[in-house]
Amino acid sequence: MSIGTRIRELRMKKGLSLTELANRAGVAKSYISSVERQIQLNPSIQFLNKVSAVLDVNVEKLIHEHDSTEEEIDMEWLELAKEAMESGISKEQFKQFLEFQKWQKSNSPDK
Repeated sequence: MSIGTRIRELRMKKGLSLTELANRAGVAKSYISSVERQIQLNPSIQFLNKVSAVLDVNVEKLIHEHDSTEEEIDMEWLELAKEAMESGISKEQFKQFLEFQKWQKSNSPDK
């Protein structure tokens, strides 16, 4: 899948028009269109940085084709992890919590 195709898919997924993406990223609508239609095959890194920021993805996601079996991280999981970090929970405490949950599940009578 090309960079343009990935940009178009991500734009559509976020419900953005070409105009909205162009305005938010501060780039020309015609340039985004030419990238999406694969007329412009080598967009600049500055363009990719601006577009990826609006689409809430890193530039690598635009550049590299990901394996279709790769599991996407659920945004809710990311928010939960962020909330845990902001509340002061350490990685060690989080790991202990996960281990306790596994232990509890393995020792439940209805397993």
